[in-house]
Amino acid sequence: MTMGLRQRLERKFDEEIRFFKGWQRDKKGVGALLPTSSVTARRMTDVIDPQSGLPVLELGAGTGVITKAILERGIAPQNIVSIEYAPHFYDLLRARFPEVDVRNGDVFELDNVLADRRAETFDCVISAVPMLSFPLDRRIDLMKNLLSRIPRGRPVVQITHGPLSPLPAMPDLYSITHFDFVVRNIPPAQLWIYRRN
Repeated sequence: MTMGLRQRLERKFDEEIRFFKGWQRDKKGVGALLPTSSVTARRMTDVIDPQSGLPVLELGAGTGVITKAILERGIAPQNIVSIEYAPHFYDLLRARFPEVDVRNGDVFELDNVLADRRAETFDCVISAVPMLSFPLDRRIDLMKNLLSRIPRGRPVVQITHGPLSPLPAMPDLYSITHFDFVVRNIPPAQLWIYRRN
């Protein structure tokens, strides 16, 4: 085994242990036993338009698997706003991505967390918030809030591990598209896209 491969495997194992410990501490706030796979992260970030010049908003950054995929799409670190609720993941993200604008806070209090950046328009939203852990009315309010922060027609991509969209059809507010089913994720992941109508 090469040294580079060994280091990558050790880092991945370390991330999975940290994520599992985070899940043990806060089963409601951490929606899965293991972090999002790199395959899923790359698929979620396919929706980014690197030519837009707009920043990307990431919710539920966890151990940074999706953050890394956003950077790999060519988005400059200062053009990524990553929000993480759990303090131990926030500290990890700050150490791992010192140039990314990582913020610790509750996505349901988005204006407070974004603070100086609350008036910005984002290209899209990449969300790993465990939506099914929250009441439906809060999920709908969050989606309306997110859609108001991106140009009409641009996507909010949401990962979930349930078979259905975590938000109901509301054609007067948004459209829902099933984006992908990723088997190479534990557990397998459903990806959904929401756009303002």
